[in-house]
Amino acid sequence: MTFAALIVGAAVRSVPGILIVPLEHEFGWTRATISFAVSINLLLYGLIGPFAAGLINRWGPRRIMLIAFTLVAAGVALTTLMQTSTHLVLLWGILVGCGTGMTAIVLGATVVHRWFHTHRGLVVGVLTASTATGQLLFLPLLAHLVEQYGWRAAVLTAAGALIAVLPLIFFVMRDDPAQVGLRPYGQPEDEPVVAANKTGNPFREAIVALGVGMKSRDFWLLAGSFFICGASTNGLIGTHMVPACMDHGMPEVKAAGLLAVMGIFDLIGTTASGWLSDRFSNRWLLFTYYGLRGLSLLFLPDAFAPETHRLSIFAVFYGLDWIATVPPTVALTAKAFGRERVGVMFGWIVAAHQVGAGLAAWGAGWIRTVQGAYDHAFLLSGGLCVLTAAMVLLIGRQKTSGDGAPATGAAGFSPATE
Repeated sequence: MTFAALIVGAAVRSVPGILIVPLEHEFGWTRATISFAVSINLLLYGLIGPFAAGLINRWGPRRIMLIAFTLVAAGVALTTLMQTSTHLVLLWGILVGCGTGMTAIVLGATVVHRWFHTHRGLVVGVLTASTATGQLLFLPLLAHLVEQYGWRAAVLTAAGALIAVLPLIFFVMRDDPAQVGLRPYGQPEDEPVVAANKTGNPFREAIVALGVGMKSRDFWLLAGSFFICGASTNGLIGTHMVPACMDHGMPEVKAAGLLAVMGIFDLIGTTASGWLSDRFSNRWLLFTYYGLRGLSLLFLPDAFAPETHRLSIFAVFYGLDWIATVPPTVALTAKAFGRERVGVMFGWIVAAHQVGAGLAAWGAGWIRTVQGAYDHAFLLSGGLCVLTAAMVLLIGRQKTSGDGAPATGAAGFSPATE
């Protein structure tokens, strides 16, 4: 049920990429203006996450999912009535941003650590891959609706999908295994089940978690790497790939299909990343992912050359790596701060991800408005990914005490937990 809900949420978050050009044509807004609303959406999507994790712990995933999808459906549907760019910022930027933030990646991380004792990395990978599946299922259809019937038809279809999933959440979703007489999957019978904290103040919990994180070097490394992750994925490619393809003469439906191809390979890559994160060093997995992503983005400006297969090669290569970073990042967060706090702590790391995404969404739009092309945005993002690949190797590294003996890192890592 969480996978299905995240699919629909991902479909909604993919919509701005196919709306930028139609909104330019109908309202005369610049790409920088439209990108600003998208950046607000992405920013709030991340900043709401830590508080949403606290609300999920307090009230359970089911209630929060129902509230969130109702807000998003209202915001998406009302955009068909907007007349000014301020309306776009208020509806798609603020209302939809807050709603989707309540069902962000932290929802999947929290559900996994409630329902699974083993294979957590694999299941996080599968749930994270729902972003790819949402694009795969919806983006070509929505692009076709935009091309044939206008952007309002696509927006109303997305709102309809949100409304359709509400009764499923109400009747099917459960907050934890105890509600159906089960233990977390793979947990030994003689091990006690730790109940979720339902008495604390969710907002205080989020602020306290931030205070703990800010004292940890590993938190800054995880948040910093995820900042670049957001800037190089949904902030840049997720928002601007379709308009960039259209700048080079590719029809919108074909461009959306290219993004859907990335979604197919991301489904494979992220699921595999979850499996790998249960078995191999998560630091070296992140090093590999960021390094390969950086190289692919440095290659992208040349991939738009006509009558070549370079763009298809990029779609496959980049797609395998799109959000493969999530499972190892969740695993490192859980090892650093404890599995009972993984939702809130990872929520703040996702907030950094979305700050990066928001800045990249606006920044790439500004670069396109000023320079008439996205090339420098792609190259800058690729270079930052390469630098991040080196940075993640410092996560969880042992420090040396004054007598030369190894000391435990600030985040609580031991030599075996990397």
